[in-house]
Amino acid sequence: MVKRRASTRGRSRLSAPDAFVAIDFETANHDPSSACAIAAVRVEANRIVRKEVHLIRPPSRDFFFTDIHGISWDDVRHERSFAQVWHAMRTILDGAGYLAAHNASFDQRVLTACCRKARLGVPGIPFVCTVRIARAVWDIRPTKLPDVCGRLRIRLKHHDPASDAEACARIVLKARRAGWCHDP
Repeated sequence: MVKRRASTRGRSRLSAPDAFVAIDFETANHDPSSACAIAAVRVEANRIVRKEVHLIRPPSRDFFFTDIHGISWDDVRHERSFAQVWHAMRTILDGAGYLAAHNASFDQRVLTACCRKARLGVPGIPFVCTVRIARAVWDIRPTKLPDVCGRLRIRLKHHDPASDAEACARIVLKARRAGWCHDP
């Protein structure tokens, strides 16, 4: 079960060289605005410096994916809305050059849908996809997150948003060590 938590090893600076944030959403159903959990892992100077994970009360009680991530309406019905959670965690993005996610188009679609539903501005930070990184740097196939983590020896509890986001951060860090460079 995912519990709301935030931890900081070091205070995030407004701008940090090579800073990025790995992000992962879990959704309640097929509607991209149905985020029921979010995790974000901030990396600065090739070190994880901050982690946040929050349960979110989605706009609907319809949960179809509980069997995948273990989150149900009963777990989130008293939690904050996306707008409240996003407002509380906005500083984790300060100065980040990009957001990293596995199958980034999914997380980008969820973030955009949630922001629009909440009438919030969509962050203008570009996304990079760790699926594409895994293929480009190591030619890993298949590229599902458990496959990539297994190949790179990264610990993973799949569909736990905190674990998925940290795994994405670690994939980017390993890619950087292998010579991968993100060009904005």
